Amino acid sequence: MRLAGLILLATIAAATLSASRPAAAQGETRNGAPGVFDFYVLALSWSSGFCTNTGDSQGRAQCAAGSQLGFTVHGLWPQFERGFPTECSPAARSPSQIALQKTRGVFPDENLARYEWRKHGTCSGQSPSDYFDDVRKARDSVTVPTPFLKPTTPQTWGPLDIKRAFVAANGGLRADMIGIACRSGVLEEVRICLGKDLRGFISCPEVARRGCGTREVTVPPIR
Repeated sequence: MRLAGLILLATIAAATLSASRPAAAQGETRNGAPGVFDFYVLALSWSSGFCTNTGDSQGRAQCAAGSQLGFTVHGLWPQFERGFPTECSPAARSPSQIALQKTRGVFPDENLARYEWRKHGTCSGQSPSDYFDDVRKARDSVTVPTPFLKPTTPQTWGPLDIKRAFVAANGGLRADMIGIACRSGVLEEVRICLGKDLRGFISCPEVARRGCGTREVTVPPIR
């Protein structure tokens, strides 16, 4: 009985310690080897959706009236077939101002660009300058469907219909190469999978399955 009690106490202590530690995101692997991954995910954030759910409360500049932002780059993320690496080089140098100049017109602000470099870019195996070049290259390889260019009124879409719109606008893209992210019934992101060389789209079942579980999402107009 005494042994069983000690085992029980040890189990409770271990569970308590585990619960007290900050949990990594599902599938996240920290401190991996730079350059070791399978493909990229280009995350395109619907700016007004992000603002509705998060950005307004944080006072983000991109959420100001007149910003005129539709899809902006959230990040270019190295990805495994299952899961993804982050923070692969904690001691990696910060991006220089010359490198950060390459993020203008791609990321909504430099702070996000710095964060994305630290969390995801360090896993690319590239310098900050080359990584940001690839972010722009990935962004430019995707054609945004016409209904999402400058909408001035709210729209309602099914997640599958958003996928179909991107497929129709981009040769070689299929529905199993795209993930749709939403929160509180509002569109937040479209995530598109690209090969490591960024020369084409690639199937990514895990990314495509994850995301919006609702039948319809609201797409707020640009601001």
